[in-house]
Amino acid sequence: MMLPFKKCPVCGGELKDKVVEKILHGGNHTAVLLINAEVCFHCGERLYPEETVRLFEKIRNKLKRQDLSGFDPLGLAFKVDKKWFNKQTQPTANRAFKLGDYCNV
Repeated sequence: MMLPFKKCPVCGGELKDKVVEKILHGGNHTAVLLINAEVCFHCGERLYPEETVRLFEKIRNKLKRQDLSGFDPLGLAFKVDKKWFNKQTQPTANRAFKLGDYCNV
């Protein structure tokens, strides 16, 4: 893969060619693919060639149109119900803490 960067444009770190999992969303659908990217060892930034970015857009558009030809089913995806989530994150007597428990106040 040939990119115009010798170092990461975000942090200046070293780049290494790796196979990464890319998740793309389009409409209510999601696609997962393994693809080569230049990955920064320092900050984790991923860099893709221009033709790969065009491929991502093509996949997103297929998903939006619900054209799933060329895609294999992977499983089911779920959205966490907001009420359930809020109930799980509410403090309880067992999980309650005071600021003084973690620092000297």
